[in-house]
Amino acid sequence: MSETPLSPAFRAKTVLSHLRETMSAQVSTVESVRVEHSHGEALDAACLPVAVVFAESTADVSTVLRLCHEHRVPVVAFGAGTSVEGHVTPPEHGISLDLSRMKEIVQFNAEDLDCRVQAGLTRQELNLRIRDSGLFFPVDPGGEATLGGMCATRASGTAAVKYGTMKENVLGLTVVLATGEVIRTGGRVRKSSTGYDLTSLFVGSEGTLGIITEIQLRLYGLPEAIAAAVCQFETVDDAVRTAVELIQYGIPVARVELADEVQMAACIAYSHLDELRPLPTLFFEFSGGPAAVREQVEATEGIARENRGLGFTWADTPEERSRLWKARHNAYWAARAIDHTALVISTDCIVPISRLAELIDGVRQDVAVSGLRAAMVGHVGDGNFHTLILTDPTPEGRRRLLDLDRQIVGRALALGGSCSGEHGVGIGKQEFLEAEHGAGALSVMRALKQTMDPHDILNPRKLLPPGEVYRG
Repeated sequence: MSETPLSPAFRAKTVLSHLRETMSAQVSTVESVRVEHSHGEALDAACLPVAVVFAESTADVSTVLRLCHEHRVPVVAFGAGTSVEGHVTPPEHGISLDLSRMKEIVQFNAEDLDCRVQAGLTRQELNLRIRDSGLFFPVDPGGEATLGGMCATRASGTAAVKYGTMKENVLGLTVVLATGEVIRTGGRVRKSSTGYDLTSLFVGSEGTLGIITEIQLRLYGLPEAIAAAVCQFETVDDAVRTAVELIQYGIPVARVELADEVQMAACIAYSHLDELRPLPTLFFEFSGGPAAVREQVEATEGIARENRGLGFTWADTPEERSRLWKARHNAYWAARAIDHTALVISTDCIVPISRLAELIDGVRQDVAVSGLRAAMVGHVGDGNFHTLILTDPTPEGRRRLLDLDRQIVGRALALGGSCSGEHGVGIGKQEFLEAEHGAGALSVMRALKQTMDPHDILNPRKLLPPGEVYRG
């Protein structure tokens, strides 16, 4: 395309010229930096941004968005690049706005169990800095994700069964709108009956309505006692039934995670869990006062025993607990290690827990019919699980993989579930949005997007599939 004054390439160069004048030390056009920001994880879509801008403050983000809005240049926020549905892949002639240098704890309110942090701080960094206070932030997606990215994708993880997701743990935000205007939503109070809930609007919006630069977070006291264990089963059905009954009986387990026999074989090899066998396995964590933990453990052991559990293996030290949970968090890399030449994707769906056993049984049948290799792992305490599918890295292999993925999502939707419990939509899940939400709801979402970002510069062509805009 020729670079006329109206062409995307010309407009991007104009913005880049202005940014070099005002933020020169924070702007990079080095190819290796652009390549690093051209994609996230686990999805092969990639596109080089025109430039990468490293924001160091809300004011920097405002400057970039004001220029991009004026010149109609797309901009995509980038944190740690750990998203798996193409969220951070920039469009052609776009700017990648990296917030990873924004790592400050702006406020820390130990008495009120909350803090305000910049978007580039990770959960691990936050907990390391506040550990001497006796408080911690519990949402644990496993990877080195930034808190801003976790907020944008409404992340959850292994601890969601007890502490909830980002949705339940964000009290307020600082957001830069498409025009560069800065707003604050929510606050520090635990409830409010005033105005629209703008905080919830931006949590999970995947950078399409505004860019989050600060987050007000709930904090929790470190548990007095923690116990972790694994229990193995002869069948996946027995393991799933145990997890579902735990939740239905109201036992306040902190974490309960499932790995099937394929995943366990991979984890044993990858993380050296030589004390375990390649059988369907539940990972548990219990926390609270010593007496409460004992009660949780006894109740859980009883349920597992009734479902033919093969006995508990205990992790009695912090180091051993960390080793077990690191093995669980490394499940994706363990599955990839099954065959280093294979293409691997991690599906993500969720159903009401009463339908979980039905879904998993159906998915296992689909995998068997497909002839593909697959491992299963999930946060079964809240009905969410992932199937890690391996296939040949060929067009035919990719087609078969995506066909199986669609079958799995279709089953979840038919059971009253969602196409994503934690990965988000990005590019990869757009085709399922109308089936899940309905055309009317999607048209309202598109109207919100058009109102708040009329030039479609904020992470364009993500989250919402194309379609009609609701006009009243």
